Amino acid sequence: MALQSWLGQRQDVARCIGGPEGLAAACVATNHEQWSLSRLTLAHSLVRVLVAEQLYRAWSIIEGRPYHR
Repeated sequence: MALQSWLGQRQDVARCIGGPEGLAAACVATNHEQWSLSRLTLAHSLVRVLVAEQLYRAWSIIEGRPYHR
């Protein structure tokens, strides 16, 4: 599982949230991973909550917690 591997690495993580046209080419070039959440343009405040919720949900599944049931 990709998240399990990522959690085991204990590396720093930086999240960049792009605007309606996406991220600048220089920013994309330095990324190791890239997520596309939607083809829609989402408010930055919604994106932060959405990513946090999805990471928590994935972590809870890995840990066997009942969140996803």
